[in-house]
Amino acid sequence: MTDTTGRLLLLDTASLYFRAFFGVPEVIGPSGVPTNAVRGLIDMIATLVERSRPSHLAACWDNDWRPAFRVEAIPTYKTHRVAGTVDGVVEEQVPDALAVQVPIIVDVLTALGVARVGVDGHEADDVIGTLVTLYRGRLPIDIVTGDRDLFQLVDDGNGIRVLYTARGGVRNPDVVDEAFLLDKYGIPSGAAYADMAVLRGDSSDGLPGVAGIGEKTAAKLITTYGSLEALRAAIDAGDPAIKGAQRARLEAGADYLDAAPRVVEVVRDAPVGEVDLSAPTRVADPALMSRLAVEHGLTNPFDRVVSALGLG
Repeated sequence: MTDTTGRLLLLDTASLYFRAFFGVPEVIGPSGVPTNAVRGLIDMIATLVERSRPSHLAACWDNDWRPAFRVEAIPTYKTHRVAGTVDGVVEEQVPDALAVQVPIIVDVLTALGVARVGVDGHEADDVIGTLVTLYRGRLPIDIVTGDRDLFQLVDDGNGIRVLYTARGGVRNPDVVDEAFLLDKYGIPSGAAYADMAVLRGDSSDGLPGVAGIGEKTAAKLITTYGSLEALRAAIDAGDPAIKGAQRARLEAGADYLDAAPRVVEVVRDAPVGEVDLSAPTRVADPALMSRLAVEHGLTNPFDRVVSALGLG
């Protein structure tokens, strides 16, 4: 039974610090390193904690931003974001002024005692999907992200929703629940969103979709047949309602439809191991926090987040 006195807050951390980097004016700390992404992320955490008072909190991490299993399924996956290969590792395009801040962000989370959870070979989306699966029915869950892919995890019955930051940021996010999905896309559930997303594709992730099948048509097909699997069964069975150019497009996209669900669907069983997601009750490393505050001019942001978390 869901514990309504607690709440799990899952942060799609890279989504948030990228947003902070591009949305917060550049600030150079005493160390000479820019800190706008760091400051922005700390402020976001403070805002979210002040609003929802989570009992559990996790900063979910991209240990691999372009996992091999997704690239094997759809080779174009995120190719437009590849910066190059260094020592056999494919690196993502990240502005230099942001890249130097990521280690500081790691230290900030460590100092505060906020659990940072990543799994080798997996994206933060997969970590989130796994933690949602582990905590579903135990706690209501808020997922904070600017990535629509995570809409597939929405589940009103278990109190799982997405705070979507793409338009209003963390201060005024879209609260994505099943009513939002129905109103925005005409689909009834998170699972239906994933099926629609496979058909529609997503150019921002290098997923072509089925040629000629846009978002509205994809949503109509999924709501009509109930799922992508049922739609494909109807195509194979010669359903007369699927005809003409639409049938030709869906049949031509068969190989893509075989592979794309492995890319779109988040992993629900990544090996996250034993991790304590309890929100911190004290500063985990006061010496580290003090050093970061002095070196990078983060005293005020730390003061706010420490107050928001109620840390001793």
